[in-house]
Amino acid sequence: MKPVAMLIAAAIGVLLAGCEREARRLETPPKPALKPAAFSSPIHVGPPVVAAEVTKAGPADAPDKPPEENAYAVSQGKRLYRWYNCNGCHSAGGGGMGPALMDDQWVYGAEPAQIVATIVQGRPKGMPSFAGRIPEDQLWQIAAYVRSMSGLVRGDVAPGRNDGLTTGKAEQSRKPREAPRSTSPSREP
Repeated sequence: MKPVAMLIAAAIGVLLAGCEREARRLETPPKPALKPAAFSSPIHVGPPVVAAEVTKAGPADAPDKPPEENAYAVSQGKRLYRWYNCNGCHSAGGGGMGPALMDDQWVYGAEPAQIVATIVQGRPKGMPSFAGRIPEDQLWQIAAYVRSMSGLVRGDVAPGRNDGLTTGKAEQSRKPREAPRSTSPSREP
């Protein structure tokens, strides 16, 4: 009986030695934080920022491989979303003091560069500017997670479970949403 067990163990060892796991990069290289001086004003007042304007006055360098194509980066964005207390105003994406992030209405744009510009520049009526406070790679991870909340990233990249005490569905199991539509901010005198 002992030689059979040794033979089986040797066969399993050979099979496992032939398997290679994919190489995963678990940490992104740190980049310097965006400086507030790179923007015309710390809080954007006026019409919504469009992607062409972001490249002129905002986060100039989008990552080579967008974080929304990397499951680890999106899950890090989820962690950072809670860590920077975004859920204090936006809740788990359903809104609260801040707008909902799980619907198809995007006042300042749904593209990653537009979301990063919103985080960095802030917005009138409550969204503070995080310029110089969040490293650039983390800004892109948060933007990728925000897009996952409304179903704008692939299902295999979106976080698969909720680690908190929330009762909402995981981003991966949410139905795909309609295409985002831009709405202009209300102008009050």
